[in-house]
Amino acid sequence: MRIDELRNTALTGTTDTAVAPAAEPQADPAYVAKATKAAVEFERFFIGHMLRTMRASTREMADEDSVFNNRVNQDMQDMADDLLSGNMAGQRAFGIADAILRQLVPGAGSGKT
Repeated sequence: MRIDELRNTALTGTTDTAVAPAAEPQADPAYVAKATKAAVEFERFFIGHMLRTMRASTREMADEDSVFNNRVNQDMQDMADDLLSGNMAGQRAFGIADAILRQLVPGAGSGKT
């Protein structure tokens, strides 16, 4: 006996196992596409913020003649971090977008698009 059958038995007092679970309604494809894009963009923002915070800590600890204190290098590092965060979010590396999608579109699964 499965756990959901046990729960139903405890609630209803019957052992009817022939009751089929209700099918989940299909989500609107346009909504799923918008939700996916928003979830991936949030993951991108989160990763970018994390990288910026890590760079700021590195710059604070760096010596005066360090490569990390050179303004030209900082701009290039910021651009590289932005590209990296976009690529990582596109691959859903942290799983944040998947977690958001599981809440917004329960029946959609975690199909990476």
